[in-house]
Amino acid sequence: MTIRPNSLEARDIAYHMHPSVNYRQYEKTGGLVIESGEGIYVYDNSGKRYIEGLAGLWSVALGFGEKRLAEVAKAQMEKLPYYHTFAYKTHGPSIELAEMLIKMAPVPMSKVHFTSSGSEANDLACKMVWYRSNALGNKDKKKIIGRIKGYHGVTIAAGSITGIQRNHESFDLPLDRMVHTSCPSYVHFGLEGESEADFTARMLKDLEDLILKEGPETVAAFWGEPVMGAGGVLVPPTGYWEGVQAILKKYDILLVADEVICGFGRTGKMFACETFGIEPDVLVLSKQISSSYMPLSAILVNDRFYQPIADESDRIGSFGHGFTASGHPVATAVGLENIKIILERDLVGNAAALEEKFLGRLAELSNHPVAHSSRGVGLLGALEIEPWTDGKPGDAAAAVAAAMQDEGVIARNIGEAICFCPPLIITAEQIDDMFDAVKRALDIVEKTRPV
Repeated sequence: MTIRPNSLEARDIAYHMHPSVNYRQYEKTGGLVIESGEGIYVYDNSGKRYIEGLAGLWSVALGFGEKRLAEVAKAQMEKLPYYHTFAYKTHGPSIELAEMLIKMAPVPMSKVHFTSSGSEANDLACKMVWYRSNALGNKDKKKIIGRIKGYHGVTIAAGSITGIQRNHESFDLPLDRMVHTSCPSYVHFGLEGESEADFTARMLKDLEDLILKEGPETVAAFWGEPVMGAGGVLVPPTGYWEGVQAILKKYDILLVADEVICGFGRTGKMFACETFGIEPDVLVLSKQISSSYMPLSAILVNDRFYQPIADESDRIGSFGHGFTASGHPVATAVGLENIKIILERDLVGNAAALEEKFLGRLAELSNHPVAHSSRGVGLLGALEIEPWTDGKPGDAAAAVAAAMQDEGVIARNIGEAICFCPPLIITAEQIDDMFDAVKRALDIVEKTRPV
């Protein structure tokens, strides 16, 4: 890539510090400047069109350029562009969205607290867990169990619950209150000759052994994504979530379900908790709640979680937490309209109807000489790439992702997996277009990969 002096690319390198990059590499190569979007497509500043195979960052359910969301944002900007929800103040959009979320929740929930990102939401949920333990007089019940390869955000607390090494290295994370149990990915961690049922039993034993080692009286909550997203789209084995919930109930440990990626139709149900039979105490939502047109997240808590917190706020005099943008009127107005559109257009049904085709095309690609296997649920999937014998971990998938981008598809390589999470508006024909381009990319890599 030739970077012209004073171009957008050159100015970006000069002034802009990006998340999740190698800065020295970025200084040399720059990045892709996306200028516009429409439907499932985005366009760079040279006019080249790409299928956005990851819906931005797992999030643009309605695709790009949805005029109804722009109109709602404009109208709310003109009516009430900002107000807070501190100190007994509120406004219509946050009230209406909270009511909608409680009514559509997969299990009975009591209250909603809004924040602006999945990281903030998981961070606040963590603080609430500790606050609740103190309210109940359980001063030692503060530990939180995450999972290896689980992802819950990048704040200090959420980053500590996350179980991905690169998010810990050189940040002095995780905090010592956070511990991690095994990753329930059979394709990655199943032992030779081990059946899926035996693998599930081993994962559950690992969890219970960890609880007993730490002391059940010290463990407050377990955090889990129904399907692990940023760990590489890792689908749980049969019986896993049923077994986890039985163990948590046995030791009086709260369950926090992180549906930041899975929520609002991604798995073919409105919530992945419905797909996998999960009954959480806390439900964390973001991304598709507003199709990421505005920064928005929500925490839904059940009554047994809420009541001790309410009592403690009465004892102390206040719940001492809040963000300036919590329940922002423009963000909540956009979120409300976004969910209305998901319901009106039955995009959850679209994900369910297209699941067979989506996963079938992934399975076909898994037979390619460059590939290893595939996995997924609904419109969330991954193609595992065979690692190169002479190369660093992830080199093979990175090469495939680069070739895909050249062929007009943007996705995300995580480890040796190419992850897909297209907008929920995608059609069967567009699925074929996307995976036809992926096939071309695999063919290119097959001809150029190291021998």
